[in-house]
Amino acid sequence: MDEERNSLKDLQGCEAKEVEKDDISKLYLDSIANIKEGTIVKGKVVAITPKDVVVDIGYKSEGAISISEFQDPDTIKVGDEIEVYLESKEDDSGMVVLSKQKAERAVGWEMVISRYGEGDLVDGKITKKVKGGFMVDIGVEAFLPASLAASRAFGNLNQLIGQTFQFKIVKINKPRKNIVVSRRDALQQQKEEDKKKVFDALQKGAIVSGIVRNITDFGAFIELGAGIIGLLHITDMSWGRVSHPSEVLAIGDNVDVMVLDFDKDNMRISLGLKQKTQNPWETVDTKYAIGSKIKGTVVNLAPYGAFVELEKGVEGLLHISEVSWTKKYANPNELLAIGDRIEAVVLDVDKQARKISLGLKQLEANPWLDAETKYPVGTKVRGKIRNLTDYGAFVELEDGIDGLIHVSDISWTKRVGHPKDVMKKGEKIEAVVLAVDANNRRISLGIKQLTPDPWDEIALRYVQDTVLPGKITKVANFGLFVEIEKDLEGLVHISEIPLAEGEKLEEKFKVSDEVKAKILKVDSIQHKIGLSLKV
Repeated sequence: MDEERNSLKDLQGCEAKEVEKDDISKLYLDSIANIKEGTIVKGKVVAITPKDVVVDIGYKSEGAISISEFQDPDTIKVGDEIEVYLESKEDDSGMVVLSKQKAERAVGWEMVISRYGEGDLVDGKITKKVKGGFMVDIGVEAFLPASLAASRAFGNLNQLIGQTFQFKIVKINKPRKNIVVSRRDALQQQKEEDKKKVFDALQKGAIVSGIVRNITDFGAFIELGAGIIGLLHITDMSWGRVSHPSEVLAIGDNVDVMVLDFDKDNMRISLGLKQKTQNPWETVDTKYAIGSKIKGTVVNLAPYGAFVELEKGVEGLLHISEVSWTKKYANPNELLAIGDRIEAVVLDVDKQARKISLGLKQLEANPWLDAETKYPVGTKVRGKIRNLTDYGAFVELEDGIDGLIHVSDISWTKRVGHPKDVMKKGEKIEAVVLAVDANNRRISLGIKQLTPDPWDEIALRYVQDTVLPGKITKVANFGLFVEIEKDLEGLVHISEIPLAEGEKLEEKFKVSDEVKAKILKVDSIQHKIGLSLKV
């Protein structure tokens, strides 16, 4: 009985072992069936050779992966579990075909497309140059066209290989698992973001540092960082006179400037340099009192006067009329030159308009103050003819004081067309003082007044209707001037000239023609004689 029982147990044990073996075989076959080509599977490193890493993925054979597919082959050791890509379950030699790089790419692709989309920024390393551009490792290989690798001003693109940058994803092709990136767009986006940060931090009145990038006639362009350029206008460089910005700044200069105004929308910034210091014009009314004497440097000359720098940023105008009491200058450069150090008197201060009027002649006594006493009306004077004009002659009575002889005061009787007809420049003559205007610095002189007015005697001498010979001195469209004695002329109006129908005055009479004229009227008040040829 016991033997039967033992035999039965042995039989039952054998049956159990057979069942267990069948189950294991079934499980093994099921696991092999679940391994599919084109998927990522886990495997264990079972051996490492100088060329390959042998991996067991639980299949009937192992696979060898080139050691070059591992980024850090020195860290791989037997027993490590790794993820690999199953390309094929069996090659010609009966081994499975595995790839570590393809597994990483597949994992990287899923990771990248799950985290990033088109337009996003991603870090990556440029690994190699290919046709038309470069390959970039961003967790998966992406293509960087050469045209999008850098800004236009960049030099040799090959120097980018091996470097890590930020890129912008411009295109994702999921079916083909292709990604196109742009470093240029990333740089531009970063630049715009940096600009926004700078503008967000700007405040009017703040002092910022920058570099002079360009200089023009109207100002200088200052780079404040992040590619932001501000304009420093020439008028905001100095409180004083600046002829050209290059007098103050040079390209490449580091300069601290004040933010005067900015426009975030158009990204424009107005900068100031002079505003860092106090406006010197705020205290000019107390520093330069009217009537006080000052010293300054001539910094500019104009036809109307000289600009004198009193201190940095403060200039006064010395008008040409305030240079001398006596001499008349056509241009201030006849007396002054740029760089001259001079003394002057403050005549007026306009703080609001930033104008200071200066005088040079006020340092000396005004010789015209006693002109009325020195040259009373009726006094006979002698002087040299300094200048001749159409309307008269200027006679120098003393240094800086001239008198004017008007053309009408040269002769009682002679008709004088121009002073040069009867006198010469440099000639010394005698005259009578007719009027003195010290305020306007004018003295009127006369020559004819040296002798009595002869017109009362002329009126007695030339009785109305008297006929006498004469000589034509001028033919005018309104009549003839006829000399009836030396330096004495009368006018024959055209109405008193007998002319045939259609006959013209200038055709019938010529200068120097002798005629007989009749006295019509002698006006001793107006100094005129009326004649007639109708005798």
